[in-house]
Order: sequence, then C-alpha cells, then structure tokens
Amino acid sequence: MTDLIAAVRAHAEKNWGKGGWDFLVECWDDADIAEAIGGAKTPRGAIAACKRRVRILDDHRSEINAMANW
Repeated sequence: MTDLIAAVRAHAEKNWGKGGWDFLVECWDDADIAEAIGGAKTPRGAIAACKRRVRILDDHRSEINAMANW
C-alpha cells in the first residue's frame, strides 16, 4: 500500500493544478489516499481510483466558480 500511495502522490504533484490533483496534494493524508485507492493493486489502478474522486472535487469547484461570475 505504501508504494501505491507514493505513486499517487508523485502523480498528484506532477499534475498539481490539473483536474483536481491539487486537492490531493494539499488536503489529503495517507489514510485518505489509501481509502480512495480501495482494492487497486497497481499504481495505474490506484491513480485511476483517486482520479475519480479528485475529478468530482474539481467539477464542484468549477461549478462554484461559474456561479460566482454571474
């Protein structure tokens, strides 16, 4: 699990500011990442699992920003 968490963190840091990965970098601890990874067995699977969650956060942020600009 530690290797998967490290892979997710590395991906998030590389993609900070894109698609919600900044939420993971700035707000999530290892337990949050482990929960999001779920049953993934590979770094690719772990990143995909986390991507689904951070994308939801990013979409929500985009909706809020759009409403603020009315």
